Amino acid sequence: MDASGGRRAGRERLRSGPPPGPARPGFWRSPIRGPWLTAVFGLILLVGVTVLFVTGLLSYAAYNPDLAAVNDQTPGKGWLGFYLFPWPTSPYWLYRLTQGVHVVLGIVLVPVLLAKLWSVIPKLFAWPPVRSVAHGIERLSLLLLVGGAGFEFATGILNVQLHYIFPGSFYTLHFYGAWVFIGAFVVHVAFRLPRAVRAVRAGSAAQPAPGSEEAAGLVSPRPAQPTISRRGAVALVGLGALALFAVTAGQSVGGRWRRTAVLAPHNADPGPGPNGFQINKTAGSVGIRPSDIGPAWRLTVRGAGRHAVLTYEELLAMPQHEAALPIACVEGWSTTDQLWSGVRLIDLAALVGPGGPGAPGGPGRTGAAGRAVPDVGVLVESVQRGGSFRSGALRDNQVRDHRALLAVRVNGAVLSPDHGYPARVIVPGAPGVLNTKWVTRLTFGELA
Repeated sequence: MDASGGRRAGRERLRSGPPPGPARPGFWRSPIRGPWLTAVFGLILLVGVTVLFVTGLLSYAAYNPDLAAVNDQTPGKGWLGFYLFPWPTSPYWLYRLTQGVHVVLGIVLVPVLLAKLWSVIPKLFAWPPVRSVAHGIERLSLLLLVGGAGFEFATGILNVQLHYIFPGSFYTLHFYGAWVFIGAFVVHVAFRLPRAVRAVRAGSAAQPAPGSEEAAGLVSPRPAQPTISRRGAVALVGLGALALFAVTAGQSVGGRWRRTAVLAPHNADPGPGPNGFQINKTAGSVGIRPSDIGPAWRLTVRGAGRHAVLTYEELLAMPQHEAALPIACVEGWSTTDQLWSGVRLIDLAALVGPGGPGAPGGPGRTGAAGRAVPDVGVLVESVQRGGSFRSGALRDNQVRDHRALLAVRVNGAVLSPDHGYPARVIVPGAPGVLNTKWVTRLTFGELA
């Protein structure tokens, strides 16, 4: 058969109707599928996904990870990093709130997302698959929408469970995937929102005739006997979402509610005592050896062409300060406020500031004893994995906050190895990943 004959045969198959199976309208027989049910789930997701996207952007502003050369960490750089800004240290519970909402809401919306996909599954098998160029573009946007939603929810849940089976960095994949998904989401909402609003206003009993424009390909031409009403289906999905909330939210609320977070993988029973609160990664799990944090441990502080090397005893001899702060992690879990004590980061910056100890300082720009400290950030390095490990960078406003400490004690006791002995960073409002444990080097320098 020549090419023209093959094209004619293809057109004949399209004209003869859909093949047997899910492409035929009668294959899908649920009597509750229709515009109202799809619209209800869609409007819930419209609000929920918007909150997820905004809180996700705030999470990246707070964490400010290195996402690639096109998305430089510096505020104002990168074609997707345009919104990055110095994350505030007050209120100190801000990241705990925004990231808790992000993670808990993402898990709670899973039943709604699945129900929404179930409600529109006949449209995924629409025949013919592509009727025109415009229809083809719409189908492609749906592929990005459905695929993007699945990817974002799946990688987010895997990250919460510390199950990294995907290639590459979670932060990079999740960030760029979010922009692809939200682009398709905005296009979909722009075209479908008026129809969804009309369907909801019409009510659950207003089922349009099969094949009509209002039916949108969702109403079965030969529905089966109903076993549940449309409102009952919405209530069932709502109960599933409520159940997930009940077994998840406790990891963000903390305290006694922590016991209800049965799906949380982060040490639901951390044990008694001053160090008895949640641990993300133990010293043993990241390769910390006793020799790394033993008597030979030293803290190196660098900046402005100067450096200082401190023993543990010398660090303890410096002025000690206290701050009651929680730990809040990107995985959505957080602790209640713990009482930390240690040396202020601004005082450590003053050790290696211009002119060294005794240099004059200006109002609001000084460390201990009035020593001058310029606008600086700090690169924090850890002995994690048995060697120097670049953990993260803090900005000037974080270093300068007088609650930002290199902590050596918590709740009146020496830090345990799992909580970062001999010293760890604790900064108000910063994601837990920036509250580096087992610190061995601080490099202060002017921000680019």
